[in-house]
Amino acid sequence: MALRLAASRLTSSLPKSTTTITTRSLSAGLDRAKTTEDYERVLQTFANIRACAVLRTPTSEACPKAMQACIDGGFKITEFTLTTPDCLDHLSNFREKYDGDVMVGCGTIMNTEDAERAVDAGAEFIITPVMLPDVIQWCAARNIVVVPGCQTPTELVNAYRNGAPLQKLFPGVAGGAKGG
Repeated sequence: MALRLAASRLTSSLPKSTTTITTRSLSAGLDRAKTTEDYERVLQTFANIRACAVLRTPTSEACPKAMQACIDGGFKITEFTLTTPDCLDHLSNFREKYDGDVMVGCGTIMNTEDAERAVDAGAEFIITPVMLPDVIQWCAARNIVVVPGCQTPTELVNAYRNGAPLQKLFPGVAGGAKGG
């Protein structure tokens, strides 16, 4: 906790361009911290592939079958959502089975405790349905890619300023086109 406070105080007094570098270098001493190389690998995978299978099933039994179908269909990035029963067990199993071949993350993260549990289960990235500064900052301090859901330009820029390198416009229908 003291290191997080020290990092926060140090980085808040620096220009934005220095803040990212300083936060990244301080992350090595934090629990659940990832390497800069891992962080860059996750970002590069998103940049190269750009499509993610999002899994939300009503039962635990349906989860592995549905995700296997996504992977068999060609998805190389997968998101297990916390709304799925036994989500973290399934995430852990798929991470072990496909490590290096399929990037596995966790969504519907609503607080830092959810993020901790997801990372402990093997999540390589975190998805939030809304812009949650505490989760974004927790992930950024640990070199964990976080993708918050944002609905307005203000939320998008605030997510970026809090440390989210990527954002998703969510829900897409609310701001635009209607099905026809």
